[in-house]
Amino acid sequence: MSDEQEFQQGLLGAIPRLRAFAIGLCGSTGVADDLVQETLLRAWANRNSFQIGTNMMGWLYVILRNGFYAEFRKRKHEVPDIDGLHAAAMVTAPAQEGHLEFGEFRAALLKLPPDQREALLLVGSSGLPYEEAAKICQCAVGTMKSRVSRARTRLAALLSEPLGQDDAATKVTGGWRSAAVELGPAAGE
Repeated sequence: MSDEQEFQQGLLGAIPRLRAFAIGLCGSTGVADDLVQETLLRAWANRNSFQIGTNMMGWLYVILRNGFYAEFRKRKHEVPDIDGLHAAAMVTAPAQEGHLEFGEFRAALLKLPPDQREALLLVGSSGLPYEEAAKICQCAVGTMKSRVSRARTRLAALLSEPLGQDDAATKVTGGWRSAAVELGPAAGE
């Protein structure tokens, strides 16, 4: 298999993990899919700078992360519907409790500061070791552990708060969110 074919296979194999990470960062599958597509295009355009045998996922995560923050800086003066609150008011709430709980979790995740959300997604949902996540975020391992710990604590607090009056899920879930938050290894592992 040639280097280009090996690179192409690596890109195709990375799509599900890139998409999951992008959805966590963006909170929108449509925006996340665009971000993943842009990441794959940039990776393909710069394939000559990638060294076969090195960590392709780390390289792709950095490209995706940089693309996300570049777009974030461009749009910081806009008023986006990141939490989907406006869009949620326009649709009928689903009857499945699990779907509602996931929506609450996603809304709480999006309330975390971007650096904490990114750390939690890299370590918790993507399963990266703290060292690799720290390299991707260009910070110390201790900083990464601290961000993950603060993100877990804040996420647990957000999920244990009573729901707002406007939230349609209040009627279904009884008004309280679950405080159980388990994402990835504990901070000392």
